[in-house]
Order: sequence, then structure tokens, then C-alpha cells
Amino acid sequence: NARTLGFRSPTKRQRRTTMGEDEGEKGGHVRLYVKGIVLGYKRGLRNQYVSTNLIKIQGVEDKEGTDFYLGKRIAYVYKAHTQKNGTKFRVIWGRVMRPHGTNGVVRAKFRKNLPPSSIGGPVRVMLYPSRI
Repeated sequence: NARTLGFRSPTKRQRRTTMGEDEGEKGGHVRLYVKGIVLGYKRGLRNQYVSTNLIKIQGVEDKEGTDFYLGKRIAYVYKAHTQKNGTKFRVIWGRVMRPHGTNGVVRAKFRKNLPPSSIGGPVRVMLYPSRI
């Protein structure tokens, strides 16, 4: 269910913006990624494989829908305590590897394993590299 995964339905202003009526025509900001949620680690009944994460991509509800996202890059953005390079925000980059099941969930591997605090948190599924 989309509501339990933290996806909210768009507000009136957001709907207008996506239709190009508001600031989109004036050269406003455009989101170049799709939202996703970290569901957890790949696991069996007894073993958990922390090097592979399960990601639910917003708007993808079946296995065929995941095909477009295979190979796309994923960014897990988090806020740290200390400032580095003038910012407190840090990123762990990853990549969509393959589908997981038939409900639109994908498996992803990150350069560094995601921390347990990332479970339930948001990720950005970038729309590159293109396979078209």
C-alpha cells in the first residue's frame, strides 16, 4: 500500500506544477529523480545479506515496470553531525541491480553498505544512465 510506505498523494499545488501551469513554464525547478523507500536488506529466513538492499520505487507496481530502472543510479542522502566540504549532507551512491519479486521492488547495491538507520528512509532513483 502506497500510504503505508510513506508516499503521500500530491497536493493541489504539486498537481498544478506537474501539469506545467505554475512555475514549470517559467524555468522553475524540475525533479530529475524518482522517489524510493528502503525496505530493508535482502534476506532469507535465517540469513540477512547486508550488501543488497530492497528498494520500493514510487509508481512501480509490477515486475515489468522495474525494467526501465535496471542500471539506474540511486542516491541515499543523509545529514551528518559534522560539516565537511561546507555541508552537513552526505550521499551514498548505489545502483539498481535486478527486480525482487513481482510487486515492483528492486535489489540495489551501494558503494558502502547502507546503515540500519536507513531502513524506511527515502532514496533518490536517478533517471540516468539511459538505456534507450
